[in-house]
Amino acid sequence: MTNKIFKKKEAQNIGPHSYQEKKLFTIPFIVAIIITISLAIISLLTGVYDISGEFGKEMFFITRIPRTASLMLTGSAMAISGVVMQLLTQNKFVEPTTTGTIEWAGLGIVCAYIFKSDASLMFRMGFAILFSFCGTMIFFLFMRKIKLKSSLIVPIIGIMIGAVVSSISTFVGLVFNMTQSLEVWFAGSFSSVQRGRYEYLFFIIIITIVIFLIADRLTIAGLGEDVATNLGLDYNRIILLGTSLVSLAVGVVAAVIGNLPFLGLIIPNLVSIFRGDDLRSNLPWVCLMGMIATTSADIISRTIIMPFEVPVSLILGTVGAAVFIGLILYKRRRV
Repeated sequence: MTNKIFKKKEAQNIGPHSYQEKKLFTIPFIVAIIITISLAIISLLTGVYDISGEFGKEMFFITRIPRTASLMLTGSAMAISGVVMQLLTQNKFVEPTTTGTIEWAGLGIVCAYIFKSDASLMFRMGFAILFSFCGTMIFFLFMRKIKLKSSLIVPIIGIMIGAVVSSISTFVGLVFNMTQSLEVWFAGSFSSVQRGRYEYLFFIIIITIVIFLIADRLTIAGLGEDVATNLGLDYNRIILLGTSLVSLAVGVVAAVIGNLPFLGLIIPNLVSIFRGDDLRSNLPWVCLMGMIATTSADIISRTIIMPFEVPVSLILGTVGAAVFIGLILYKRRRV
């Protein structure tokens, strides 16, 4: 019933982003697919190790393919997490980095090491998912208690909460002599990805499918609690489900890769500017653009000071900060 109401409403030819205009396989989308495939091939061929040598084929399957697959899945996961959080909070400047979600996941990983010094990847991932979920719910509860006049206050509060949580993680790391593990996590690099260490990222495919199936409900929830309730939607349950999916995606990425800033902020906003806010029609675009952004950043990180490489988080943070400022100026100009 909700889907029919939503589609009927969208089918009214109002505005530049009407339902009929949102065809998927357009020329720009096909170009985006070609760019994504091209970047994947470049990523497979980029590296210090000579894959044409004696053990080249073996190293190709041990490191190159897992790394490229991780780039694609991680970029998609963080971009999707950003767009879902922006819908649920009705704020375009919200994403896992600006709500403290990724910092909570980091605290979870630290706590996992405290309970078990030789914690497995699955054990760390479980703690990261649990802490990111609790931290995100705390953020939502905090937002409900206060009335905000400016949309910029929301990410500022989230960044402040994240800074506090990050400080706690650093303190705990110093007390328990785990600063090296924290530094590796904050670096957000794909250099350690290899066969046997990245397979958990395939959970992201399942998360994406679930988000696509409930996309209409998430979009309606993004219109506000009153509108969602009037359309027969259980608003609180959708908030809980959306938060769970985001926490699962962020927890998996945090445990396997680390901190990747601003990715969930840049991609959804750029897609929204050109295509509107319908999650179902935007989701393939968000996935593709996330893959392109992450793979491009990783290729730059591997080639800029070759044979060494810089963390991907450095590239994403630098570009993301500039785009963040540009988005703020763009939104203010429109207002």
